[in-house]
Amino acid sequence: MNKQKQQNITIKGTKDGLTLHLNDACSFEELLAELQTKLLTNKHGDDEQHVTVYVKVGNRFMTEDQENELKALIEKNRHLVVKKIDSNVILKQDALRVKEEEELVSVAKVVRSGQVLHVEGDLLLIGDVNPGGTIVAGGNLFILGALKGIAHAGYRGNKTAVIAASIMQPSQLRIADVITRPEEEGSEKEQSVMECAYLDDANQIVIDRVQGLASLRPNLTRLERRI
Repeated sequence: MNKQKQQNITIKGTKDGLTLHLNDACSFEELLAELQTKLLTNKHGDDEQHVTVYVKVGNRFMTEDQENELKALIEKNRHLVVKKIDSNVILKQDALRVKEEEELVSVAKVVRSGQVLHVEGDLLLIGDVNPGGTIVAGGNLFILGALKGIAHAGYRGNKTAVIAASIMQPSQLRIADVITRPEEEGSEKEQSVMECAYLDDANQIVIDRVQGLASLRPNLTRLERRI
């Protein structure tokens, strides 16, 4: 008996379009050859509408050139449009970047006028931010001290980021691309509780008691997700 040749490509139809599951153990050239045959066999008629295609390549690392070649081959059938090529493998530098973005960085210092403290993930600052000082984070900002300078959380566009400070007297607050400047007051306000700033449903920065964060941002702390 002839052993049936293993199929390297499985095509599944979903409500969102087509999903191509590609074998990650065969050569890239084998994939292209088999894919071309399958696409010719399953070619749509001229009256067909565009079909969205999702490609899953498993544990295969794809270079940019290979992704472009794969996409071009699929889209030779003008009714197919590649939406995403999904791989389980990423480059080391990309993995390190993701790790940095998820880290909580602790710093004990005073950020003075003219100084900028920048981190990729969350920042826990034990100290003050003086007027003219700036702190920037890709994630959340937690200041155990007085915030009297500029604070920018979620600088890559994360609108769920928050800013919390023991003393909230900033010259400017920014979350993602939304900026607010506190109203001018004759004297510094009195503050008896720690406060936080966040974006509400209207995309406006709101300052409130920090105790409300547990309900507003239930996934804020990573410690709770480990327990």
